[in-house]
Amino acid sequence: MQIVVCVKQILDPEMPRSAFKIDPEAKRVVPPRGTPPVLSPFDENALEAALRIKDQHGAKVIAISMGSTLAQPVLRKTLAAGADELVLIEDRVFQDVDSFASAGILVSAIRKIGDVDIIFTGRQAADWDSGITGCAIAEELGVPCITVARKVEMTDGQVRVERVVADGFEIVQASLPCVITVDSALGELRQVTLQGLSAARKKPLHVWKAADLHLPSLPRPRGELLDLYVPKHETVCEVINGKTPEEAATRLADRLHEEGLL
Repeated sequence: MQIVVCVKQILDPEMPRSAFKIDPEAKRVVPPRGTPPVLSPFDENALEAALRIKDQHGAKVIAISMGSTLAQPVLRKTLAAGADELVLIEDRVFQDVDSFASAGILVSAIRKIGDVDIIFTGRQAADWDSGITGCAIAEELGVPCITVARKVEMTDGQVRVERVVADGFEIVQASLPCVITVDSALGELRQVTLQGLSAARKKPLHVWKAADLHLPSLPRPRGELLDLYVPKHETVCEVINGKTPEEAATRLADRLHEEGLL
């Protein structure tokens, strides 16, 4: 069995708010100095789902990541956790692609790998939160897609998945190959050990450019980013005074009535 896990590096969500900067002209987030990127937490959940299947049934787990500038030390965490190979699809032309274009590029890489049984992604990326890529991959490949999985098991050559719904969970089953997007309810990625870090240095790491995927052209984006800005939060406070507490309370009631709150 061969499993692909799509992982994305993002800005550290735990970085100080003051470190978050944007370039309004380029409509792009400026990576903060001194704060390295991290793996998207939902993608770590997806990797854990793949590793659990590997532990129980034996499988080859390949992590792939796509971007214009990828941090190898960050992405090698996938190998240290237990993935068997890491594929980096890195090219400057991938800098401003949207979720649909990203899915198309990842599909080209998945087809290049070949004979993939399960493709795992996070339910959404923890930076843009669009939640589109996994479903778009399934659509392009023409395979079933199960979303927001909290538990994944193999039974008789099929996947049996508990997926999160508003009032609990439901159980669905699908044949292989398929795409599964994983929710945080599945559980955190296992701890990386020193032994795992040492083993990661010996595992295969491949770097593919756009030309290696034989893309005739980049997939066309289906959305346009119109504006990117940091919201401004303003607080207006009006103090209601009175000579006595009773007078202040009366004025407060009158003010709330004027605003239609009473």
